[in-house]
Amino acid sequence: MYKVMALDVGTKRIGVALSDFLLVIATPHSCIPRQPENKAIEEIIKIAKENHVEKIVVGVPKNMDGTIGFQAKDCIEFSQKLNGFDIILEDERLTSEEAEERLRERRVDFRKNKGLVDMESACVILEQYLGK
Repeated sequence: MYKVMALDVGTKRIGVALSDFLLVIATPHSCIPRQPENKAIEEIIKIAKENHVEKIVVGVPKNMDGTIGFQAKDCIEFSQKLNGFDIILEDERLTSEEAEERLRERRVDFRKNKGLVDMESACVILEQYLGK
C-alpha cells in the first residue's frame, strides 16, 4: 500500500498534500520554502519516504491556451530532480483560485499566510489526479 503526494511548486513556496492509502482523500500536509532548492528537494523526499509515497503529482501551470510557459517549464524541471518516484505532471490551471475560494468558504484568513493557499492548491491538484 502506498500514498500519492501532490506538489504545488511556486517560486517562493511548495505546497504539499498527501492522499490516504485508499487513494480517495487528499489532505494538506505542509508548505516548504523553495530556496535553497536542494533543501526543498531533501524535505520532499523525506516526507515522501516517511509517508510511503510512490507517486508524486506535480502541478504544471499551463497557459490558458494549453501551452507551456516559463512557470510550467520551471515546475517540469523541478520535478525531474525528484528521483526514485513515479512523477505525474498534472495541469493545474486555476487551482490557486479554487484553493482561495475553498479557504474563504471555510472562513480561513489566508492573506497573511500564502502557504495555506499553496497547501490547498496541492490538495486540488491531488484531487484532480485521484479523480481520473
